[in-house]
Formats: sequence, structure tokens, C-alpha cells
Amino acid sequence: MESSTSKVYASTDNTSDIVVDKLIAWKVELIFSLVGDGINPIFEALRKRKDKIRLITVRHEEAAAFMASGYAKCTGRLGVCLGTNGPGAVHLMNGLYDAAMEGASVLAITGVVPHDLMGTRFIQEVDTLAVLKDIAVYSQLITGPVHAQTVVDLACRGALTTPGLSHLAIATDTQMMLLSEDKHSKKGGHLTGSSTFFSRVQVPADDELEQAAALLNNSSKIMILAGRGALGARAEVEALADKLGAPVAKALLGKALLPDDSPFTTGGTGHLGTSPSNQGLQECNTLLMLGTNMPYLQYYPKAEHTKGIQIDNDPTRIGLRYPVEVGLAGDVKATLKALLPKIEQHSDRSFLSLAQQRMIEWKQKMAKLESDGATPIKPPFLVSQVSKLIKDDAHISIDTGAHTVFTARHLAIKSKQQITVCGNLASMGPGLPYAIAAQLAYPGRQCIAMVGDGGFTMLMGEMATAVLYNLPIKVIIFKNNILAMDLWEQEEIGGKRYGIDLLPIDFAKIAEACGAEGYKCTDPADLPAVLTRAFASKRPCVIEVDVDPYAEPASPEKLEA
Repeated sequence: MESSTSKVYASTDNTSDIVVDKLIAWKVELIFSLVGDGINPIFEALRKRKDKIRLITVRHEEAAAFMASGYAKCTGRLGVCLGTNGPGAVHLMNGLYDAAMEGASVLAITGVVPHDLMGTRFIQEVDTLAVLKDIAVYSQLITGPVHAQTVVDLACRGALTTPGLSHLAIATDTQMMLLSEDKHSKKGGHLTGSSTFFSRVQVPADDELEQAAALLNNSSKIMILAGRGALGARAEVEALADKLGAPVAKALLGKALLPDDSPFTTGGTGHLGTSPSNQGLQECNTLLMLGTNMPYLQYYPKAEHTKGIQIDNDPTRIGLRYPVEVGLAGDVKATLKALLPKIEQHSDRSFLSLAQQRMIEWKQKMAKLESDGATPIKPPFLVSQVSKLIKDDAHISIDTGAHTVFTARHLAIKSKQQITVCGNLASMGPGLPYAIAAQLAYPGRQCIAMVGDGGFTMLMGEMATAVLYNLPIKVIIFKNNILAMDLWEQEEIGGKRYGIDLLPIDFAKIAEACGAEGYKCTDPADLPAVLTRAFASKRPCVIEVDVDPYAEPASPEKLEA
């Protein structure tokens, strides 16, 4: 819950002053942006309040949006980004789609050309309301300081309660309008909004819980598939798995739900997952989905022999990936708390025991892959070394590419570690911005980014941002000078390698040019020492590791040790 007494604004306050004061009332601590003349009045308001809200200036607006999204994902709080009109606002879009597609609570504020020039094809005029129409849970043009007193609250509340993306657009001249120059309409009364907020925790009706319990109590071979929506329900998921004798497969966004040494989990699922997870999904006769939108449809069980139950706080996702007998719209943690007393203890543990035996064999296979110290460095070897050396409460940001498969599969997640990944949009580029956002959110924690050379190149200028704010992030680059995932995807359709080769870049020198530390490793024997040295540094570091470009990011069923 957030609560704040409504502020009485002075007649000399302008729209920008009110917008920023409202953000402060909503306990916003950081705002990510790149300056532009279309938002200079807001920057002035931020400058005057720099002791209450911190401006993080970036090198590219796309990074600002990814940072806001990453901040929201790893903290559960409101992430805020700001972009100037035209190209600045357009640059935000990739990160805003990331937030929208994963239900991250983000508020984007965009500048607009002066109000009397709208619709005249003026320089840098872009209709951001139209651009974001399909994905924003709330999107509004602010007409003046009176209007701002209400709609900023509505935008913040909308982003947090849905959760998702909210958007406010403000013309540059409107940003400077004084409260004394504006007035309420006759119908507007004296509405000024409120930053009072109660988190929405939805629990299904008792008769719906009884239906789910009856189906589970009369089922054997139950498989649990859990995603990002279950991350806050570790204790409840473990208790349920124990009662049902049910293995828990984790979608990528839910990898941090259970530590990988938990006796209940079979690890990841889908193309990035494990054989025991995928085998369990095919063999179960009841599938319980918890806060997941896992997209790999071919890995779900056949509907004709498996009944589905789904718990999700978004009712529109129920039945989206798999047909269900019972769909419960509600918060996963609260719903499981209400459901658990209705669940009977299952004495038959054979399905869970089979999964556990398969996991022993799977881990033995993974250990063989991870012990391969050949040159060039094998990605499983790299990930396993990182996994051994990072701290027990590290935050790991993962970019998108072939390295995502290796990291998802070979990083042994521990109970206090967190992961941020661009799972639904699957965009290249967010790994570095995510790590910066995580380090700002958790100054005392170790923040690691696992990135490919293709994705890192897209926003590598943000290493200067890490240096500017003295953020000791560690960026591990899988350097193979190709877009490796695309190589395998081209071959999968019978095509030839084309357009995927990358000009080699000396990333260590790039890091040094930005003021960070740069490391290189080509010999697997040197890798532990290089990582240990970099991880011990209190400065931002890039660790460039030459990896085998032909290491296939294979699906579990194609893996050979």
C-alpha cells in the first residue's frame, strides 16, 4: 500500500512541477531518460527536486525503457522512463513493449510538439498515444496543470494494479503552463487525484477453489508448470508439490521460483529446458499451470489425455496456451494459500520419484557438458564457471540469443538469486540495461549480465552509464562473431548461412574507453582466474570470452554429452 495526503499546489507551479511532485508522492525514486528540448521543462522540475527523485541519464532512450522495465521486474515497484517528442519517444518503444508483454509496472512520459502545432506535420511530431494504443493499460494527453493533478495518479495506479504499461504525453508548452493560467471546468469540480494505493490481491470464489481441489485430489501424475506469476509464492508451491507428489517444471521467467537443487523441480521447460521437465509434461494426466504463459506449444501435453487447471491473475490468459477444466483468476500466492487446506496428501509419490531419478541422470549429462574444457571455450563450461563463482544472492540479467539457452540450462539458480530476462518480447539488447537497473535497485548486491556479442553491441554505449554512476556490474560476453541462434534457425529450415557474421569488436577496449575494466579470455584454463579477478573488482567490468560459434543451442531431446 502507498498512501499520501493530497498536496496543495502553488499558483506558480507548472504542469511539470505537478507531474514530478506526483511521482515523488508515489514513492518513485528513479527516472530513466535522455534529455531533449521537448522535455526540458520536466528536466527543470526534476533538477529542482533532485534531492527527492534521482534522474538517471542514459545514452539511448531504448535503454531507458529497458531500465524502467527491468527495475519494475526485479523490484515489483513502478519503473519510470521519460522521452522527448518524436524520435526520443519512438526509441522508447522496444522497452515499453517488453514491459507491456510481461506485465511490468512501467510509466512512460513522452514529450509532444506544442499544442497548437499538433496535426500540422511539425518537426518531430509523432502521435505516441496512437503508437501505444494497443499495449498501454492507460494512455492520456495531459492538457494542463489542473488535469495533471488527476491523471498522473490514474496512470501510476493503472500501471501498478493491472499491472502493465501506462503512458502520459505532454506538449512542451503545456509542460510550462502555470497553475494560475489553468482552471477546472464547470463539471470538473475540484478533483485533484490521490496517490493512495492498495495492491490488488484477487482470490477466486470458494466454489471455484473446491472444483480445482476436487480435480487435483482425484488425480495422479500431476505436473506443475510455473512461471513469473508464481515467483512470490515459493513456500506455497513447495507445499503444494509436496502434498501432490508433483514435479515442478519452471518456465524461463519462473527460473528463480525454486532453487535448482530443490527435490521438487525438474528445471526449465520448452526449448531451453530439461528432458525430465518435458518428459513429465508429456506423461502427466493433470497439468497445473501457475502464473505462466510459456509459449512453446509443442511441449504441452496432449489435451485428449491430460486435464488442465490454471491459476493466473490475468483472466485473459486462462486457456490461452492449453485448454483447461478449471481456470482460477487470482494472485498465485493468495490463491494457493486458500487452496492448500483443501488439498489431500497424496501417498503415491511414484511420479515425483521418477522425475527425481531422471533429474539425477540429467545432471550427470549436464556435468559432462560443463566439464568440457576444450578450445574454443564451450558455452556450458563458461556458464558453469560463472554459476560456481557468483554470490548466493546475485542478480542475473540475461540478454536474448543462443547464450540464453545455455544460461537457462546451465546456470544453477540458488535460493536468494534473481533473474531478469526479456522472455515474451525476446528482444536483443536489454541485458546491459537490466543489469544497470538491478544495480541501482540493489546497490549492495552483485549484478551480472549474461549477453551475446550481437545483443551487447546494440546498447553497449550504456557501459558509459554504468561508469557515470559507479555501478560495479559485471558483463560476461559470449563472443563468437556470429548471430549464433540465427545460424541454427537458418539451418533448421534448410537454409544456408547468410547475413549472420559479425565484424569482430574488441569489447575489452570498448569497456576501457568508457572508463570501465575490460578482460579477455580465450583459454578455458584461464577462465576461473579471469572471472574471479573481475568479480572482485568494485568497478564496472566487461569480460569478453571467446566461445565456440558452432556450439548448438539444441533442444533437450537433441542434446548429446
